Amino acid sequence: MERVTIKIPRPLYRQIQELIRGTGFSSVTEFVVYVLRDVVALGKLNEEGALSEEEKEQIRKRLRSLGYLK
Repeated sequence: MERVTIKIPRPLYRQIQELIRGTGFSSVTEFVVYVLRDVVALGKLNEEGALSEEEKEQIRKRLRSLGYLK
């Protein structure tokens, strides 16, 4: 599978390293791919092609719980 590089701030990278320590994730990349797949799965588009307010709120809650949003 072809891959691309996504840049994130180093402090966030370190936070993720701490978060996944002792879990089944073998790397920050593996965790980030897992989270992004989860977020994308929540974001099914409605007929107009935009996320509903409920879907946006679900994504915000998930990102907050993972420490991406405050």
